[in-house]
Amino acid sequence: MIRRHVAALALALAAATAPATAQNLPNLRIGLREDPDIMDPTLARTFVGRIVFASICDKLFDINERLEIVPQLATGYRWEDPKNFIVTLREGVRFHDGETMDAEAVRYSLNRHLTMQGSFRRGEINSMEAVEVVDPLTVRIRLRAPFAPFVSQLTDRAGMIVSPKAAEAAGANFGNRPVCAGPFRFVERVAQDRIVVERFPGYWDAARIHFNRITYLPITDTTARLANLQSGALEMIEVTSPSDVPAIRRDRRLRLTEADELGYQSLTINIGNGPRAQTPMGRDARVRQAFELAIDRAALNQVVYEGLYVPTAQAVPPSSPYHVRDLTPPARDLDRARALLREAGVRTPVPVEMTVANNPEARQVGEVIQSMVREAGFELRLNAMEFASSLQAATRGEFETYYLAWSGRPDPDGNIWTFVHSQGPQNDGKYSNPEVDRLLDQAREETDEAKRRDLYARMWRIAITQDRHRIYLWHRKNIFAHTSRLQGLRPVPDGMIRVQDLRLQ
Repeated sequence: MIRRHVAALALALAAATAPATAQNLPNLRIGLREDPDIMDPTLARTFVGRIVFASICDKLFDINERLEIVPQLATGYRWEDPKNFIVTLREGVRFHDGETMDAEAVRYSLNRHLTMQGSFRRGEINSMEAVEVVDPLTVRIRLRAPFAPFVSQLTDRAGMIVSPKAAEAAGANFGNRPVCAGPFRFVERVAQDRIVVERFPGYWDAARIHFNRITYLPITDTTARLANLQSGALEMIEVTSPSDVPAIRRDRRLRLTEADELGYQSLTINIGNGPRAQTPMGRDARVRQAFELAIDRAALNQVVYEGLYVPTAQAVPPSSPYHVRDLTPPARDLDRARALLREAGVRTPVPVEMTVANNPEARQVGEVIQSMVREAGFELRLNAMEFASSLQAATRGEFETYYLAWSGRPDPDGNIWTFVHSQGPQNDGKYSNPEVDRLLDQAREETDEAKRRDLYARMWRIAITQDRHRIYLWHRKNIFAHTSRLQGLRPVPDGMIRVQDLRLQ
């Protein structure tokens, strides 16, 4: 026992003084709630995918624990005027293929995000008119109109810079082997099994990287994920079942890191996306209102999430200055729900299909909602699908209602425009209202906080109170459990695992 202790101490001292090489760095294993979709920052849309991207694709800017925008690949920015934006870049940055990360690579990547077929970044930066190379380390971004959230958008996938050489060579297959300028480079992916990345020796901030490899393992069953952590097969997991929290707190070998998230969970309703929109739910706001009134958010939150989450009726959490205080979830009202169905002239029970991710937590949410809405006159059928496949089906309009989470963005536009605007690339239900579009576009240009909040309040009164385009349910917590030996995990509200400064004792 003493010899092992002395040997371990010697190894720790050696690791502290030796150069960071693959030979003396440990590996890290992280359990994810599901398998990410495509590993192309232009085309991706999953939360777990963003966790992996945090290790391989640096962004122009990042956010810290206080939601302040901080430089990453950029060193700073300034506004020449409300429509012209200057970004200065970090010198000496290399992509994983050895190519230089410079102003031309930034110009290429931003234009790729804006124009590539199927891009989910287009709606985030579509105010961008042009990117000009001023010199190798400076770009000027010209906007069509003032756009308040623009810098915030560059703190996530829209700000990830890819190797132009690799992207051009791979074309639509770039996601099979992404090449960026992050601390780790992509090694392999086995669908539904693992994603492996390894330390990039040429990383510009290499002194802060203390692992040789990271393996991301999708484990959809929450019990199995926790069991793997407890057995030592994993060093960190996403905790999606708050019922696991007490057991984790009792285990001295484990630690919890928690933060209120920026996003929400909601039910997307197919209103105009193909034949599956031709249902009572899709055609009549009264039916949608009846469905919502049949749901008891507080009881659902208590049953599935131990009451840890915050019920909501909007996309912006209470911590945001843009949260509309008087827009609150309606109380459950079965009598009113049944009356609305009678007013709508629909035959009961009203058939509704809800798509949910094929994991225990999502299925449980669906089952509780199924039981609740039955009392109001709905016959809810659950359609459990593998998560990435469910996203693709939603894009094609192959759903009636879809239970889905959004991890959130610091600026409210990142939680709203892409899902609510008629031109939003993630508006899967194809909701469309010209006045809502006008208010959302106006909010993008308004920089006064109070005026901008008022624009969102007016928009919600139409989109939620009148049109019932979506049913917002609650704001979650980001919860990670990890071995007590893991140090340096920062609880940033976006829920990303930033690998800089992570280390094992």
